Amino acid sequence: MSGLEAVAGAESACELLLRAAAMVPAEHYALAAVAAVAVFLYRFLELHVIGDALRGFRGGRVELTFHPASEIYHRVASKCRSLHGRYLATPWLASPHLQTLFLGISGRPPSFTYKRQLYTVRDGGTIALDWLLASDLEDGFISKDDSTPLAVVVPGLTSDSAAAYVKHLAFSIASKGWNVVVSNHRGLGGVSITSDCFYNGGWTEDVREVINYLHHKYPKTPLFCVGTSIGANIVVKYLGEEGENTPVAGAASICSPWDLLIGDRFISRKLVQRIYDKALAIGLKDYAKLHQPVLARLANWEGIKKSRSIREFDHHATCVVARYETVDTYYRRCSSASFVGNVSVPLLCINALDDPLCTREAIPWDECRANKNIVLATTPNGGHLAFFQGLTAGRLWWVGAASEFLFALHDSSCMHRQKANDHVLHSSLESSIDKSPYVNFMEDGMVAPVTKDGPGNDDGSPSNHEIDGVQLSNRVGGRQQLEVSGEKDDEHASGSGNGSTAVPANRQGDGTNSNKLHEIIAPVKRSINQLARYQGRSIWLLAYVAFVTSWPLLGSLAFITFRKKFRNPLRAK
Repeated sequence: MSGLEAVAGAESACELLLRAAAMVPAEHYALAAVAAVAVFLYRFLELHVIGDALRGFRGGRVELTFHPASEIYHRVASKCRSLHGRYLATPWLASPHLQTLFLGISGRPPSFTYKRQLYTVRDGGTIALDWLLASDLEDGFISKDDSTPLAVVVPGLTSDSAAAYVKHLAFSIASKGWNVVVSNHRGLGGVSITSDCFYNGGWTEDVREVINYLHHKYPKTPLFCVGTSIGANIVVKYLGEEGENTPVAGAASICSPWDLLIGDRFISRKLVQRIYDKALAIGLKDYAKLHQPVLARLANWEGIKKSRSIREFDHHATCVVARYETVDTYYRRCSSASFVGNVSVPLLCINALDDPLCTREAIPWDECRANKNIVLATTPNGGHLAFFQGLTAGRLWWVGAASEFLFALHDSSCMHRQKANDHVLHSSLESSIDKSPYVNFMEDGMVAPVTKDGPGNDDGSPSNHEIDGVQLSNRVGGRQQLEVSGEKDDEHASGSGNGSTAVPANRQGDGTNSNKLHEIIAPVKRSINQLARYQGRSIWLLAYVAFVTSWPLLGSLAFITFRKKFRNPLRAK
């Protein structure tokens, strides 16, 4: 009887609960559901408007990481008010995801028109250089003797000069009296792929050639470089590869992923990150479709079409074209975090700790602190390349901070100046040297076949594809197109450029053999000298290893030789 009474009591309790629940008005359930959804969205979207309100809408403090004895900080960054203040996000965009989404959809960029120059690199690829000048010139170019600073902007993944954040940056710098040129990646900006070479997250050859070209064409112009997102990874990697040999006077890195392998793990960790991963993969596939005739011949086109993540796209496209063994190999070799220690140029790095694409886990805090040339600025909020300010979201905080740093650097005595012995080794050999006792002579980026025309000039001057003059054509897609004229610029033949002189025809034959021998030996000498400067001890270690490993063979040969030599006299006696 006790068991039956217990069951009856339980049924009566359930009935009482149901009756009580039925007595609650439906409006209360609706409010509870709305509250639950609001809490979920607040956590899912990582909103921080309540935190901003509790702090009195003062924003989060900008944290700086630098070497205690850094002159770059004490003479440059210490004078930048943006880096010593706070950043408050636009209240109705108080979320890293809302900021990043709004930047991709609208961004409210300023309205202006670029002037385009088509530059042909040594392997036959075409790069669109979009210029925004501080003053309008009739021919669309700055003069050769102009000393106005020039900022070179490298966009992010699948972005070009038309991206909202790029236009914000270009307009901000140009409005303050500097000239700006956006170096678009290959195949972007409405330009077709004209060679069997594509860009990737660690492909520094295009930036290297463009900067050398600008340096030789405008030798009196101070060059500054700003990289954004994957472009920041490329810029920092380039600066680390070049060390003291770059003509860049100063640089800024904005929202760099730093470590591509850690970023790959991060972007597939949570649901919201996986959404970004799929969205970026769609953008990469759209980029691939624009150049399907080339990619279908070089890579796994069926795999590219089925890619649902960045990693899958890199497996079927990037690693195949660039000849990387695995995706992890590509990520490790192309991560700029490994090159931070060798950066010899004043560099400002800006990252948001809530970046939904580039995790804070990949930021090389200790490496930046150990390098006297680097100042790392981190903010609690900002999203990816967003950092919207004001009620109207009309400004990007990082644009003002980067511009302020570069202008203060230009007015100081801390600008980097290239050594007198100009950078002479422009092949992919130097950038692919592993700074260790073991030397890796494989390409560190994409491998392009050698064309019949051969490589360009090693001194970084325009190749024979480069034009001497440009013509303005009709505006295409909001830009003024600068088309290549039919005349080719051969500085060595005409005697112009870098003080070279033409060799008379009757004397060319006398020095043909010596010139060929010099051309063969010179790159080897430069490579050995470069290795000796960077790793003097490594050379001796390599010599010691070579001696020890080859001694058994050399000893055996010596024993056989001397044995025969001394055996015959003994037998004669």
